[in-house]
Amino acid sequence: MLYCLLSFVGVACSSDDDAPAPVNEEEVITTMTITLIPSGGGTTVTLQTQDSDGDGPNPPVVTVSGDLMTQTIYNGSIDLLNETVNPIEDVALEVLAEATEHQFFFDAQVVTSTISTMYTDMDVNGNPIGLSFTLRTNGATAGTLGVT
Repeated sequence: MLYCLLSFVGVACSSDDDAPAPVNEEEVITTMTITLIPSGGGTTVTLQTQDSDGDGPNPPVVTVSGDLMTQTIYNGSIDLLNETVNPIEDVALEVLAEATEHQFFFDAQVVTSTISTMYTDMDVNGNPIGLSFTLRTNGATAGTLGVT
């Protein structure tokens, strides 16, 4: 009888290490707007990608309000929206609330010069997030800026 009781206790007790990790649903982002404000004055540049059907069949619409100036430092910010719900959800607030789970990456692919970025926001562990950043342009060139 004692043997059965010990077997039962052994089966009934389990470690929290065996528990499944909680699922963190991915955020739906239909619109990402990057605002670049030149630190020395000048025209603000807005980059936007909008995918109103989310994961649907239609490709995103990408708009750029103008060219970047050379030899300029821009203060950048990223706004994120989920427009598939009513009211529209500000996804950036959720990204900040879960800051240790998120990071944006910047990939400048230019022909002859470089664009550099520097994170200006960090999570509680000191790791970069990317909702705010600086972007520095050097000489005139053509290229693309990817944000993931």
